[in-house]
Amino acid sequence: MVTLSFLDTLLILLYFAVVVFIGFRSVRKEKTSTDEYLLAGRSLTLPVFVATLVSTWYGGILGVGEYSYRYGISNWVVFGVPYYFFAIIFAFVLAKKARTTNLATIPDKLYEAYDMKTSLLGAMLTFVLVSPAPYVLMLGILVQLVFGTSLVTSILLSTFLTVCYLYAGGFRSDVNTNIVEFILMFAGFAIIIPFAYAKFGGFDFLQSNLPPLHLTWHGGNSLQFIFVWFFIALWTLVDPAFHQRCYAAKDGATAQKGILISTLCWFVFDFFTSTAGLYARAAMPHLQQPLLAYPMLAEITLPSVAKGMFYIGMLATIMSTLSSLTFIGAVTIGNDIIGRLLVQEEKDIRSAAITLWTKFGLVISASFAVVLALWIPSVVKLWYVIGTAIIPGLLVPLITSYFERLKIPAAFAFAAMLFGWSVSTLWLLWGQMNG
Repeated sequence: MVTLSFLDTLLILLYFAVVVFIGFRSVRKEKTSTDEYLLAGRSLTLPVFVATLVSTWYGGILGVGEYSYRYGISNWVVFGVPYYFFAIIFAFVLAKKARTTNLATIPDKLYEAYDMKTSLLGAMLTFVLVSPAPYVLMLGILVQLVFGTSLVTSILLSTFLTVCYLYAGGFRSDVNTNIVEFILMFAGFAIIIPFAYAKFGGFDFLQSNLPPLHLTWHGGNSLQFIFVWFFIALWTLVDPAFHQRCYAAKDGATAQKGILISTLCWFVFDFFTSTAGLYARAAMPHLQQPLLAYPMLAEITLPSVAKGMFYIGMLATIMSTLSSLTFIGAVTIGNDIIGRLLVQEEKDIRSAAITLWTKFGLVISASFAVVLALWIPSVVKLWYVIGTAIIPGLLVPLITSYFERLKIPAAFAFAAMLFGWSVSTLWLLWGQMNG
């Protein structure tokens, strides 16, 4: 299905080697504190903050390609506009508040604002919310395309590779690899657009060969369908990656400016990905697997080396999110569940235990993601299921915890979290059984 030259394959192998090298190179030789392992010493400068947030928040590249292929520029409306909107709200309303707390995680904030049981329930919901299962699946699919291994083998090998350097270097390894991946994801997609334009032509080609609805804002979808995805975009306000990077920024101003600049970067990257999706649909109207729209477009458009760089761009987009979410899941295990139960221990003992259990949590986080990816082998469905089930439980207790005037009693916070999660999950199950 996919043909890669020796140089293409060599470039891809070199990419994996560079990422692993940077990940291990990031390990601090001196004894590291929990703050260093979990948050890189709260030292993220503006460029680093932008690079790690942009690359972390845009991992679903194959899912974006599938949606663009099926529904055209409404990809921008569904997967772009609502996220820009809520990211900007986060920047102005929550970013500085999050940084001034000097906490490490969302469950830390729930514990500070409410109580132990609310924090523990929040930790369990956060663990599911940050599951990198969609990205494990996408990375496995790409590795399978490139190397011809089975999907299960591809998933296991690529996930293991990610866990190794995170285990060694923690959050600093994640951030440093994100910087390289940020550059490569933009470079990869900036390559394919000029080649597609040269081969097929510009807007006239797209207009002549696309279904008319592909150039409408709704893409033929109902308002209800689009509204659901706007609701899922509330994910931004409770997203642990947003909060974690704000906690790790050197100050509140860095966090706020970083999110605003990141939003502009996402807008530019959405232009690249949506345009590539339109070219894929126009050039290959009968593609049997729309999930592979980008790889198949590369197959008919790019020469050797350029094709390798494009694959690296896709891999970098996915791996940056996979590593970040896997690590956040591990922190949830080590700091927010086991670490919370060690709250009475002496500070040094508790700090060492949190780091140790976070490393153990990497195995749990990755294993859970692999099982979930194999159980629900659909990227868009994974996003839909996780977002619909978890967001209602976290949204109200977390947002109100940052504002004294809005903060609710601990018992109500726990009840709201339990009720929101339970009702949304039951509604989702009912829809699945009657769909």
